[in-house]
Amino acid sequence: MTNLALFDLDHTLLPIDSDYEWGQFLVRIGAVDAAEYARRNDEFFAQYQAGTLDPVEYLEFALGTLARYPRRELDAMHQQYMREVIEPAIRPRAQYLVRRHQDAGDLVGIITATNRFVTEPIARAFGVPHLIAATPAVDAQGNLTGKLAGTPTSGPGKVDHMHAWLDKLGMRFEDFGSSHFYSDSHNDIPLLSVVSHPVATNPSAKLAAHASEQGWPLLHLFND
Repeated sequence: MTNLALFDLDHTLLPIDSDYEWGQFLVRIGAVDAAEYARRNDEFFAQYQAGTLDPVEYLEFALGTLARYPRRELDAMHQQYMREVIEPAIRPRAQYLVRRHQDAGDLVGIITATNRFVTEPIARAFGVPHLIAATPAVDAQGNLTGKLAGTPTSGPGKVDHMHAWLDKLGMRFEDFGSSHFYSDSHNDIPLLSVVSHPVATNPSAKLAAHASEQGWPLLHLFND
């Protein structure tokens, strides 16, 4: 029987927040107004850490920034971002953890609140073909409109999106022999509570406390 292994991305497989760092990258290359964008990006990041972030408001702020540029130009910027920011941040222990599940024959996916434009190349860098992420709306030419298509992939929404993804694959969650979910964030407690093997990975203080109460294992990938 196939098992399921799901991974959050930011601060779980990566020691950084890819969405926040994408914003910082745009500031560095002069693609956005530095002072205003940095101010808004810092505000949203603080809200995320505090658990008060409105995901639609943040996503449409981020996607609105992307909508300023044609897709070809965005893709070129993202290639630079991968080289300069993401590739140096990928750690062997995180890669090994993903490969271990793949080698065991598990169905492996990344599920993240960060939008698909930012995260799809990162999932490919980890060798993971299945990505559940916030989906930007696009026009007929494939350019981003600045709006969110569908619903956010955060908090309880991760559970709904997981079931919808499995349904598209012709599978049901209940049919897996076991299910793992690795996450750093207390925002992911809804999905961590559903799987048979929740793993608090590089956990925030709030998640670490909850995991200890529940008897969930704690995993630290980036301590050395």
